[in-house]
Amino acid sequence: MILDALSVLLLLLGLFFFVSGLLGLWRFPDTFARLHALTKADNLGLGLVMTGLLFQVPDVLWAIKFILVWLLALVASAVNAHLIAVFLHRQQEGHDESA
Repeated sequence: MILDALSVLLLLLGLFFFVSGLLGLWRFPDTFARLHALTKADNLGLGLVMTGLLFQVPDVLWAIKFILVWLLALVASAVNAHLIAVFLHRQQEGHDESA
């Protein structure tokens, strides 16, 4: 019963961070600030959700799968944010990508 309550608490905290990232996407003025809000809040939110779900898995294999999904999402988020930021930075400086 304590593990169920802890799972619910972690899931709600994860939802809070997802909503915070969404508000940052809507409210922040430039793309760089929006990227920061999304990558930080969404990664933390996903980590909290995955941790909350870890308390409900039937065996260790499921736990390993959840952890691998979270790590893959962390890497993908960081790579995507970096690629978008580099592209925008080059575009603002006047570099032409097609040359």
